[in-house]
Formats: sequence, structure tokens, C-alpha cells
Amino acid sequence: MTSTEVVCVTGASGFIGSWLVRLLLERGYTVHATVKDLNDENETKHLQSMDGAQERLHLFPMDLIDYDSLLAAIKGSVGVFHLASPCSVDRVEDPKKQLLEPAVKGTINVLKAAKECRVRRVVVTSSVSSIIPSPKWPADIAKSEECWTDLEFCNENELWYPASKTMAEKAAWEFAEENGLDIVVVNPGTVMGPILPPVISASSTMMLRLLQGNTEEYAHFYMGPVHVKDVALAHILVYQNPAASGRHICLEAISHFSDFAAKVAELYPQYNVPRFPKDTQPGLKRAENVSKKLMDLGLQITPMEEIIKDSVESLKSKGCIS
Repeated sequence: MTSTEVVCVTGASGFIGSWLVRLLLERGYTVHATVKDLNDENETKHLQSMDGAQERLHLFPMDLIDYDSLLAAIKGSVGVFHLASPCSVDRVEDPKKQLLEPAVKGTINVLKAAKECRVRRVVVTSSVSSIIPSPKWPADIAKSEECWTDLEFCNENELWYPASKTMAEKAAWEFAEENGLDIVVVNPGTVMGPILPPVISASSTMMLRLLQGNTEEYAHFYMGPVHVKDVALAHILVYQNPAASGRHICLEAISHFSDFAAKVAELYPQYNVPRFPKDTQPGLKRAENVSKKLMDLGLQITPMEEIIKDSVESLKSKGCIS
């Protein structure tokens, strides 16, 4: 479906954001894309080289905590895709300042600006990290959009990234309900595939570490992979379809990290991929077709094998592995 609408994408220079901008431009949209620094070519150059960018891409400097910068970017848009959020699977020195506050305050600032600019719909990028870890969820039932991350468990175990995604998503739903703002949410898993920006993402780093022999199991972060293009398409589908509502898990399947690592080792025996125990995510029930809400909207889920091949080839092309 082509469109002549103006939409805003926050976090446009990131892994998912870059793909989303590309697909929006392909579909005729005019895009207000936010970046942290207009003078940083790592953020801007790959976006400006996309087809349609010269005519329909407008870059805006943005700080999630600076409301005026958000207002400037969103003004004139009929839709907003909110992707910008701090992301780290490693330990952080000051979780409140580095992850929690920017995620929650930034999301609320985006929604306030969207309301002030009277946009039609906001698509919020959350994560399966707002669904897991959820140790109290019945082990014999597959996780679904009804499931929420246990914040108490996150605080006790210092799992600040899932805490930040959960708090931000909950704050978004609360704001939307109180202010009559139309929002829909996409909850992607571990996003992998071709990397458009020059800097590789946290999830692509997970793949790189695995190929290098790292034995981290990401016990509380992993629920399955998803192709980055599928995630970008999912955003467009939930934006364009008026009937889309609520949360949307975006996953190839619910699987364990051990399943993923075994498939990587099978496809690329030349790398030092470690062996893992069968169940790296204890209590997580494996399940197919968990992205049914998105599949019903027309999303075709890329198989795990293709996700892995696209990811590894992209890391090769970036010179990260040989």
C-alpha cells in the first residue's frame, strides 16, 4: 500500500528504525526521522542514501528528555513510530539514569507531543522483554500478549533492561487511556538480519559473540529471534490497519537460546559455536505461530534459518567476522 502521508520515526538511525525508514520511503511516505546528532555520519549517511530520501526524508535532532525537540520532529505528522529507547544487554553503572528514566520519560514525552500535534495513531516499539522474565506465568502455557514481565523479579535480580521496557510500555498504555490517544504496540524478540547502520546493534552483538564462542545463555532476555525486516513491516501493518489494537508479539517462534545456537552451529560449523544444555530458558514453553495477530494482518514470518544466514552474512560484510 502506497501513501503520501507524513509520519515521524524516533530512533530512526537504529537497527529497526533504519529498516522502517527504508520501507516507509519505499511506500511513498514522507518521513520525519529523529537522530541524536545531525553531524554524526554514523547516524545520518545511510538514511540519506536511501531511495526517496532526497525528496521525502527530513532529519531532526532529538533528545527524548527535551520535549521541544520532540515537538519539532512530530509537528506536521499524522502518525508516529516511537522506537527510540536505550538498549543494553550488558550491566550498566546507573540503571535509573541510563535506562529507566530515558525509557519512561522519553515515551511519555513522545505521546504528549503526539497528542499536542493531534496525530492519528502512535506505534510504540516495546519488546518481548516486557513479557519475560515472568516466572509466575504457568510453565505449561505458552507466553502470549496477556503476559507481563515481573518487575519485582527484575528489581531483585537487577535486570534493568526488561524493567525499562516494561515500565515504558505500561506508562504508554496508561497515558493513552487517560488522554484518548490511539496507540498500538509491537513486541519484537531478538531482532537480527541485515544491518543497515554502520554500527551493529545489541542483538547483532549477541550473534557475533555466539560465533566467537561466548557461552552466555541470556536466560532472562531471550524468547526467540525475528528478522529485522519483519519487525519493520509489522510496524507498518499495525499503523495502516485501523482494526489493529493492543500488543503484538513479533517472533519467528518461542524458542530457547540453545535451539538458536544449535541451528547456528549446524549452518556454520566453521565457527566456534558452543554447545548449550537443551533448556537454556527454564520454564519457557516452546511454541509456533505466536505472532498470529500480525500474521492475520498479513505478515509472513521469516524462518530461523534465513534469519541466521542474513545475520551472519551481514556481519561478514561489515568485517566483524571472516
